[in-house]
Amino acid sequence: MTDATQKAAEVLADHRASIDRLDAILVYTLGERFAHTQAVGKLKAEHDLPASDPDRESRQIARLEDLAQRADLDPEFAKKFLNFIIAEVIQHHKSHQS
Repeated sequence: MTDATQKAAEVLADHRASIDRLDAILVYTLGERFAHTQAVGKLKAEHDLPASDPDRESRQIARLEDLAQRADLDPEFAKKFLNFIIAEVIQHHKSHQS
């Protein structure tokens, strides 16, 4: 193996270690987020509030698009990601209302 190839392998290993660490952060962050949204769903069910809040959802999407632009992340990807999360949360909220 050449020195350049060895260096490339080391850089690749560093990138992969960072990716693995970030994946763990994402999973634990989503777990914490869903714990809060579960609590919100129970609270909404206890007080007969609607499972969905379209005004908040619109504000959150706009906020996330802004954050994505500042983080140099495709805002459309961020919007799709948040819409996926919102759909999951609404399903959880509806399950508490049954």
